[in-house]
Amino acid sequence: VKGVVEGSIPDYQASALLMAICLKDMDEEETLNLTMAMVASGDQIDLSEIPGIKVDKHSTGGVGDKTTLILGPIVAACGVPVAKMSGRGLGHTGGTIDKLESIPGFNTELTRDEFIKAVKANGIAVVGQTGNLVPADKKLYALRDVTGTVRSIPLIAASIMSKKLAAGADAIVLDVKTGSGAFMKTVEEAKSLARAMVKIGNGAGRRTVAVVTDMDKPLGNAIGNALEVKEAIEVLSGKGPQDITEICTTLAGKMLDLAGKGDFKSCKAQAEEAIRNRSALEKLKLMIRSQKGLEDVVNDTNLLPKASYVKEYLAPEGGYIESMVSDRLGVASMLLGAGRATKESQIDPAAGITLLKKPGDRIEKGEAMMVLHANNPELFEAAVKEIDKAVRISSQKPADLPLILDIIE
Repeated sequence: VKGVVEGSIPDYQASALLMAICLKDMDEEETLNLTMAMVASGDQIDLSEIPGIKVDKHSTGGVGDKTTLILGPIVAACGVPVAKMSGRGLGHTGGTIDKLESIPGFNTELTRDEFIKAVKANGIAVVGQTGNLVPADKKLYALRDVTGTVRSIPLIAASIMSKKLAAGADAIVLDVKTGSGAFMKTVEEAKSLARAMVKIGNGAGRRTVAVVTDMDKPLGNAIGNALEVKEAIEVLSGKGPQDITEICTTLAGKMLDLAGKGDFKSCKAQAEEAIRNRSALEKLKLMIRSQKGLEDVVNDTNLLPKASYVKEYLAPEGGYIESMVSDRLGVASMLLGAGRATKESQIDPAAGITLLKKPGDRIEKGEAMMVLHANNPELFEAAVKEIDKAVRISSQKPADLPLILDIIE
């Protein structure tokens, strides 16, 4: 790992190692050693100045996944500090930093000292990842991308956990998504990845728990940056969709549990109470104010960026919505301007999709199923073609599948 970062080991040798790992797998000890070598390849954040047990959360990414925007304020409102580094989106999966930057003025680029000071003062700060956090991952990931070695559980686990460990938290809750909108398409794959990451975290001396959650349908009703901020505010106001509220209170319950705030059941109840008494909403407002954002968006979501054009997507036939393939909706949202096709792409914070119906709902032919938002009406045609492939309507009501599929401790 050191040789890869320094450049003394050439790319073709590193690629051979990645291919060997991909083909032959790694045992627990090897995976932990790889992860710790990656952690040591760059800066490590020291959060010891912040009092209390710091708990971090990582989601493996999905469509409509605005959990950090909701979870962070809930956990902070319950007295556990949230010092979170998040990434940007690429492709159809959104990034927390892009979502926060859709709030006018919001600054995600704090210095280390400003970051620590903000967490000490307010109990919460969410910033972009620093330039030199786990440089080994950036080099190895670029090679994995071009050598067909992305889909290896030890390599995925080491990539995710090296960044979480370097970010300095005492305990980690992992939200491992599975289904059409997730990286791990099957429940078994997701559970294997969850087990590998929990073993790395615990092996590194950090209490780690993974919650395996369904991503066959989008989470909540909003896909797109400003639209998801608006929905996060609705959840924290007690008026959000049931699915995203349930996942967030479960993950928050696990984070509070790891921070020593009681057993899981009582911690989940504390999370629900933080929404009910609006203390979590106040934490969100405090975080926005402290990071130079327009805090008034919390009281008036009309202050968030709005698209100039909207278009309803109408049901092609009547019946029950059998499925909405999440990754196709994610791609449609990206085509409207809400995501990045390449790292250089510019994001339109106002673009995206609002779902009016979800799988399991009854719909009539010609009834509006979703609303598309864009600042260029010419983008609608390609997005609609993608949505046509995503939606399936049937005469039978589909079975209701659980949101939370497993908890791995």
